[in-house]
Amino acid sequence: MLEWVSEVFWQERLWFPEGLGWADLEDRDGQVYAKARDLWVALPIAVLFLVIRQVFERYVATPLASLLGLKETVRRRVTHNLMLESYYCNTTKNPTPVRMLQPTLSQEHTSSLSAVCVCALQGSVEKLSEQTGWTERQVQRWFRRRRNQDRPNLLKKFCEASWRFAFYLLAFIGGLVALIDKPWLYDLKEMWKGFPTLTLLPSQYWYYMLELGFYTSLLFSLASDVKRKDFREQVIHHVATILLISFSWCVNYIRAGTLIMFMHDSADYLLESAKMFNYARWKNACNYIFILFAAIFIVTRLIIFPFRIMYCTWVYPVTLYPPFFGYYFFNGLLMVLLCLHVFWAALIIRLAFRFLSNNINSHTGLGRHEVVGRRREVRPRGDGRVRGGRTDEKWRDKEKRTSSEWPRYT
Repeated sequence: MLEWVSEVFWQERLWFPEGLGWADLEDRDGQVYAKARDLWVALPIAVLFLVIRQVFERYVATPLASLLGLKETVRRRVTHNLMLESYYCNTTKNPTPVRMLQPTLSQEHTSSLSAVCVCALQGSVEKLSEQTGWTERQVQRWFRRRRNQDRPNLLKKFCEASWRFAFYLLAFIGGLVALIDKPWLYDLKEMWKGFPTLTLLPSQYWYYMLELGFYTSLLFSLASDVKRKDFREQVIHHVATILLISFSWCVNYIRAGTLIMFMHDSADYLLESAKMFNYARWKNACNYIFILFAAIFIVTRLIIFPFRIMYCTWVYPVTLYPPFFGYYFFNGLLMVLLCLHVFWAALIIRLAFRFLSNNINSHTGLGRHEVVGRRREVRPRGDGRVRGGRTDEKWRDKEKRTSSEWPRYT
């Protein structure tokens, strides 16, 4: 059974254009080509990255965080209570008192509630208070501290961002060194010259294995890392990246693969450095770096990636050979990455506008109601003066100057 699956999986018509096959990638005359078995090297590299990461976060990232003024906050641990702990883990982490739910329910809806729903409503703070013998305030305080106890602290987030920053920066520099003298960096059509018999260079070998090992280690550490809102997208991104790197290696799409990895590394280290400064409360540095990252991200992943690189992997190859399964599979993975780029670009642009509005607010000293266009209500006093000692005419002049000098964000 396994032998049949292996034969079907490694069929030459799935991986190569017509007339080409695995025999064309056999080493000969001192020329070395990529082999599928080389990918096993990425597993020990991934394990090595996990070990190096622990050492880096402890002896490099933590002292760096202290140097930037970030200290680990010690949170008070809750008193052990088996009943509340079971309710916290199995039911909800934020029980709501019944009296807070009643105003939101009309009499018609309340009368139509089933007995099960009524029991569910009663099984909140009041019921827990009766079962534990604690006051409602003590129960609410316990749940609040228990939620804070599970919340990841800034130091852990800073260490994770520092590790990714260090790798992405080194990977970007390494990719630049490996590609700076290659013709396909400047003329993308050169990536298909001589395909598939493209000789493997030592720099390409290590660039691939280190990138593949790093993303494999990120996939392994997702369970222990801080869980973020885009957790699912991160899983999809890591899996698609690993498949893309592995497949491009097997079919000798190495030149295209190195360009794609280099393009991604060109912006990622800026994002991680912005996160580091954000956790350290260096707001100005964070904002400026994030704006620079947003600009590079949009240019590289929404302009260069789809209109230059994907053009040379989707349109140009069909002029050289007929499409085959590997062609569609490779470009399908690139489409997955492009969809993730669009998703993240929307989040990045929204954050960038938020940073810009905060900078305008901080530089001008205006209140939030003036920046977003809200009017502060001015009530006259009995003596004809307005509160705060400002007349209506002066207030209107102030607003007129503000509106003419600064844009308003809604």
